[in-house]
Amino acid sequence: MLHLLYILAFTILAVIAVANLIRNLIMFSFDRDTVRGYSGRNSQSRNQDGFGYLGGKSNFTPHPELLDSAGNIIKEPLLVMRSINVEDARQQLDALYESSPGHKSEKSEEA
Repeated sequence: MLHLLYILAFTILAVIAVANLIRNLIMFSFDRDTVRGYSGRNSQSRNQDGFGYLGGKSNFTPHPELLDSAGNIIKEPLLVMRSINVEDARQQLDALYESSPGHKSEKSEEA
């Protein structure tokens, strides 16, 4: 009898979860259609109506690290990564460590 109660409870929970999923998908599609319907207008009027996801120019304050020395927004990537092998990375880290001000050389430790 207890097994049937568990099966019934989990079936009810599954039905509620699926109904919630379907409702959220329908609401998401309505929101997307609403925003798409306003795509012909310019972005500033769309932001004033509350349908734009990004703030308008008047509301947008960029982070100081995204500005150059003249105060203009940087349009280039801030971080460019290149792949190097482990030995090159180890040599670069050793060079940084040896050039640091707190590093004591092995020769001065022996003396």
